[in-house]
Amino acid sequence: MIDQYGRTIDYMRISITDRCNLRCRYCMPEDIEKIPMKDILTYEEIGEISRAAVSLGIRKFKITGGEPLVRKDAAALVEKIHKIPGTEQVTLTTNGILLKKCLPELLAAGLDGVNISLDTLDAAQFETITGKNDLDQVLEGIEAAFQAGIPVKINTVLQRDVNADAWRQLIQFAKDRPIDVRFIEMMPIGFGRKFEPVYGEEIREKIRSLYPDLEEDPRVHGNGPAVYVRVPGWKGSIGFISAIHGKFCRDCNRIRLTSTGKLKPCLCYGENIDLLPLLRNPADKTARAAALKNAIEDAIRKKPEAHCFDLLSKVTEQKKMVEIGG
Repeated sequence: MIDQYGRTIDYMRISITDRCNLRCRYCMPEDIEKIPMKDILTYEEIGEISRAAVSLGIRKFKITGGEPLVRKDAAALVEKIHKIPGTEQVTLTTNGILLKKCLPELLAAGLDGVNISLDTLDAAQFETITGKNDLDQVLEGIEAAFQAGIPVKINTVLQRDVNADAWRQLIQFAKDRPIDVRFIEMMPIGFGRKFEPVYGEEIREKIRSLYPDLEEDPRVHGNGPAVYVRVPGWKGSIGFISAIHGKFCRDCNRIRLTSTGKLKPCLCYGENIDLLPLLRNPADKTARAAALKNAIEDAIRKKPEAHCFDLLSKVTEQKKMVEIGG
């Protein structure tokens, strides 16, 4: 579907849970209030939404959380969406802790790729950031996914005075393997407002100081807004998702579905369309499908021209990132 600014919206990010087995300080610290399970979308309800979305031209789906693999039978949802006629791709974002264990079922379900969140290769730093001592399990998950032959991306958020130099080690994933390492600027949403980000251009210049022959990589690497560079001879690339100082809104192709059924046209603003009442209306399935389609069309029509993360006073989203979905 084409929105009012001429953008093709063909990508939906679906959060399936607000739970997580880590406690990253900028996302989900200890003692955060959890959403009651009765308010979380069932897989059947997510399937209904996905079918309506596909009928409008959504072709690509990203399963997120929280941590999606802490929800039982996440692979079954991957398979359910993959089987909808018109779906082209279903991928997953995970912290990697349960990835090795769950990977056989995910692959059997048709998983097309995986993004793994990893902010450092230093065990002490990892525990400081996440509250857990599980770095080895994440690294095992990365290795298992790579060996399985599916596309692997590593997502990193750098924080000043915490892990600002972690890029030095992390980019080495891209040297001998076709793994993309992406640096994501800290989103000023929820707890993220409290942390000073390290900006993408700053990281790029530091990498260039070590590798002066760094070159632009214009290839398409997926569905997201990352801008890529590569070191000649390296098998993978290095990407930057610079929400604050590298606005990519003119090319935005996505809408977001929260675990409670809120459809968000833009991460920056609090406006959403609540699909849960439509799903739990006792109307027949055909009527629900039509209502869902109309609601998704409405959300796409209301998608704003651009976010305003560079002007925090205009950011109206007040929810925590874990309530929205990664």
